[in-house]
Amino acid sequence: MLNSSLIAFAHFAAVFGIVATLVFEWLTFSPAPTLAEARRLAAADRWYGISAMLLLVAGFVRAYGFEKGLGYYQANLFFQIKLGLFLAMGLLSIVPTLRFLRWRPELKAGRAPALSDSQYRQVALCLRLQMLMLPLVALCASLMAHGFGAR
Repeated sequence: MLNSSLIAFAHFAAVFGIVATLVFEWLTFSPAPTLAEARRLAAADRWYGISAMLLLVAGFVRAYGFEKGLGYYQANLFFQIKLGLFLAMGLLSIVPTLRFLRWRPELKAGRAPALSDSQYRQVALCLRLQMLMLPLVALCASLMAHGFGAR
C-alpha cells in the first residue's frame, strides 16, 4: 500500500512538474529574451525533461505493478490516446529544447541569445501546441480512470 502511494505521488509530482514548467516556458518565451529569461527558460526546460522521464517511469510502474494492471491500460482507448498525446508533446518539446541548448555558448558568455523571426515562431508554435494538448491528456486520464474506453 505504501509503495503504491509513493509511486502515485511520484506520478502526480511529475505531472505537476510538466504543467508548471511548460506554462512557465509558454509565458516567458519571447522574441527577444533577456539573459536572465533565457537562463530560466533553459533551466525550466531541463526540469520539463526530468519531469517527463519521471512521469513515464512512475506511470509504467503504476500500470505494471499497481492499480488495474497493464492489461487494463493496454486495452483502453483513452489510455492509448493519452499516451499518444504525451508522446506527441514529447516530440514537440524537442524543438524548444534544441533551441535552448543552442543558447549555451551565449549564456556562458553572459549574452542574451538572439532569435530570428522563424526561430521564434517555430518554438512558440511548439509550446502553444503542447499547451493545447495538456487538457486533452488530463481529460483522457480522467475518462480512462473511470472506465471509459475499455474494450
